[in-house]
Amino acid sequence: MTQNSSPGFYAHIRDELTAIQAAGLMKSERLILGPQGGKIDTENGELINLCANNYLGLSSHPALIKAAHAALDTHGFGMSSVRFICGTQDIHRELEQRLSTFLGTEDCILYAAAFDANGGLFEPLLGEQDAIISDSLNHASIIDGIRLCKAKRYRYAHNDMADLERCLKEARADNARFAMVFTDGVFSMDGTIAQLGEIRQLCDKYDALLGVDDCHATGFMGERGRGTHEARGIFGKVDVITGTLGKALGGASGGFTAGKREVIELLRQRSRPYLFSNTLMPAIVGASIEALNLLEASTELRDRLERNTVYFRKAITEAGFDIKPGTHPIVPLMVYDAVVAQKLSRRLYELGVYAVGFFYPVVPQGQARIRVQMSAVHDEATLQRAVAIFRQAGEELGLVKN
Repeated sequence: MTQNSSPGFYAHIRDELTAIQAAGLMKSERLILGPQGGKIDTENGELINLCANNYLGLSSHPALIKAAHAALDTHGFGMSSVRFICGTQDIHRELEQRLSTFLGTEDCILYAAAFDANGGLFEPLLGEQDAIISDSLNHASIIDGIRLCKAKRYRYAHNDMADLERCLKEARADNARFAMVFTDGVFSMDGTIAQLGEIRQLCDKYDALLGVDDCHATGFMGERGRGTHEARGIFGKVDVITGTLGKALGGASGGFTAGKREVIELLRQRSRPYLFSNTLMPAIVGASIEALNLLEASTELRDRLERNTVYFRKAITEAGFDIKPGTHPIVPLMVYDAVVAQKLSRRLYELGVYAVGFFYPVVPQGQARIRVQMSAVHDEATLQRAVAIFRQAGEELGLVKN
């Protein structure tokens, strides 16, 4: 057995874990015994899955699995190094070109994860003379990426255009050389959609760049599923878009940044997560290209997801639950208390629904919830059954009335 070099340190860690447990904030991981889908096999049998980012149901789509197998056969398992050292495969460059076209930008760069895309974005592009203006509810990866940059930071109240304009005025008054406003396109805890049209207008008024993290939108937001910028009428007018391959586009892993050609080239030269991390395995790349093939050929999956979202939001409200208003497939069921959220999640699990409680520090204190997410692979009968289970669990816990 290994001798602990600092017993006090490990005692401190145990105390931290005990405190997390006592506060009802301990996160547990449940085992899934098969592929991701609208229903999943677990140790508790088959459950209706309502908490995956599998918006379009592509995580186990036969066409993507076939494409992944083909890429394994033709391009191997992995690259074994970073791209500037060992070279870059043709399919990686093909995926970058396809993504840039899909998103309406000039070029694109792949990362091992979307977290890395945000982590490696700001430091190469902006310096001490510049300003970054960030929504107060931006994703942790954006916050961490901004912390790595020496630019002056400004923060505006969530989706508040008057407060954003205040920040832009302050940045100009502080003589910022360049200013970038950066926001989530869709905020993952609430399903709130950023007011990108108004933000673009303010950026133009104050000569600022606009950057958007579109992880919870690429593939299904907008008429053609291009993202929040399409849904908000500014397709082709965003300076930088970061996103993921790990949600609607297949659900494996990987991220990207898309934008002007010279911006992407500088990221290839200076972005540390890109320079010091292996690129995506070929199987993910091949499957991601096939995902784009499907989405460019038809909006069927996107349309089905929209119908499911409208149905579930109406049905769960009629069942007596308090949900955050909106139109996004993220549907937060508010219970406010962390312990209650975990009790509800456990009871749902026992009754046949897989849905996870979210609580501090993932959401603010007193804002605990069950975050439900729709998928194109759900049918109406499955959603009806899910709502009935929610209703039963909610009645048992006193969250809804009989």
